[in-house]
Amino acid sequence: MKRVFLFLATNLAVLVVLSVTLDLLGVDTLLREQGVALNVEALLAFAAVFGMGGSFISLALSKWMAKHAMGVQVIDSPRTPTEQWLVATVQRQAREAGIGMPEVGIFPSPEPNAFATGASRNNALVAVSTGLLEHMTADEVEAVLGHEVSHIANGDMVTMALIQGVVNTFVIAISRVVGHVVDRVVFRTERGYGPGYFITVIVAEIFLAVLASIIVMWFSRQREFRADRGGARLAGRGKMIAALRRLQQAHAERDLPGQLAAFGITGGIGHGLRRLFMSHPPLEERIAALQALG
Repeated sequence: MKRVFLFLATNLAVLVVLSVTLDLLGVDTLLREQGVALNVEALLAFAAVFGMGGSFISLALSKWMAKHAMGVQVIDSPRTPTEQWLVATVQRQAREAGIGMPEVGIFPSPEPNAFATGASRNNALVAVSTGLLEHMTADEVEAVLGHEVSHIANGDMVTMALIQGVVNTFVIAISRVVGHVVDRVVFRTERGYGPGYFITVIVAEIFLAVLASIIVMWFSRQREFRADRGGARLAGRGKMIAALRRLQQAHAERDLPGQLAAFGITGGIGHGLRRLFMSHPPLEERIAALQALG
């Protein structure tokens, strides 16, 4: 019920804020002066349907897409001690977190990695890479599993879909308002829409989508800190810190060598700009946040 209320309230807030913004900016007045009125209500409905609808369709398909894109082999009947341990650990953590048992799978990748996805807390998937199982200890893997189970328990997949849908709505609506203004005011198109409208909409959507992704990534970084705390509760703070340090070590081994570092995006102002688009906080910050819990 809380998530449904949040969904409805956020959608209502988007419609109200966008309507007020258009009025404050004088867009409607400007268009009327040019002899052409924009149907703002229809545009808001269109943007909300496609912005929110597209995001939640992606959420509904996320588990199926992840399985096929990553080559996840779901463990239906554990055949090895490792698979038995994985399923038992996720089952215990899911019970402690108060969620339904997720599907558990393994995907082929030499890099230590894991992810959780799914349409709801009781219809999710937790998958780990072969590299994670090869390069981490059992305690570290347990912490990673706790982190992913916490993502599910926190409803992060639904929350991120909601946030993405909100920004999609803004991008779709505002880009078409900009296109309408340019087409009517600049190009003086009186009937229908000219090429100026479609070109402007495409350019505006790209630009606004890039800006909007900064907001989405900020929320994503906050949920990582929260999932780390959840992993610490389910597996132990020491295990969670050890797992992050292991990931930090693996990441350091993949960094560019010194003679190439200057040509990468990790230094100077490039690093600062890149941070805005990072879905995960730096590992050292995540470790520091967990250490501060003590």
